[in-house]
Amino acid sequence: MSIPGGIVDVPAQNSAECEELARFAVQEHNKKAGCEGKTASGCWYLYYITLEVVEAGQKKIYEAKSWVKPWENFKELQEFKPVGDSSSTSSVLNA
Repeated sequence: MSIPGGIVDVPAQNSAECEELARFAVQEHNKKAGCEGKTASGCWYLYYITLEVVEAGQKKIYEAKSWVKPWENFKELQEFKPVGDSSSTSSVLNA
């Protein structure tokens, strides 16, 4: 049972929505810098996505936080931060 405004784990998904949101996070991060995740329940969603990217030939792990209001077709990258080098492979997006 989720609590309104609380964070709940969702299983890793290879859905088109998760992949699109991960790509959005990378694109927004790249603009500002020159699918296992979590959501906060409620009318809007706050996605916490952990993703593996390849930068200059090296695999790295990042966490992205994106705010989504589906009924407004609204998405905003809140945070994109490195969490270390990758030691396992999941979905890889080229940055």
